[in-house]
Amino acid sequence: MQVTRKVKLIIAGFALLPFILFILYTWVTLSFAFSEGERAGYMQKMSKRGWVCKSWEGELALVTMPGAIPEKFQFTVRDDAVAKKISDAAGKRVVLKYGQHKGVPTSCFGDTEYFVTDVIVPAN
Repeated sequence: MQVTRKVKLIIAGFALLPFILFILYTWVTLSFAFSEGERAGYMQKMSKRGWVCKSWEGELALVTMPGAIPEKFQFTVRDDAVAKKISDAAGKRVVLKYGQHKGVPTSCFGDTEYFVTDVIVPAN
């Protein structure tokens, strides 16, 4: 039985379909934010982590009032320039602008769903 070129192309298309759908889904989850906002607090930690896929991961201490136990806001930064600005503000009060990206398929893009896009260091 001879398999025609057209049948081979159809089989190849079906074999590639899951891969193409995965790429499309990943692009959508990284391109469109579920929510956007700002968080203010004190920069605690910033590090570049990962074995193969390196990502900037940070932690912001959110303090509601003096003496209260701080809540921690963990976030990911994809832009090296923003990560440097955040690292330079370690220990200082900052305002982080972020987008929440739900459903990102792997931790290769970051460990959290909160991706920081900008940082503001208020004048003291």
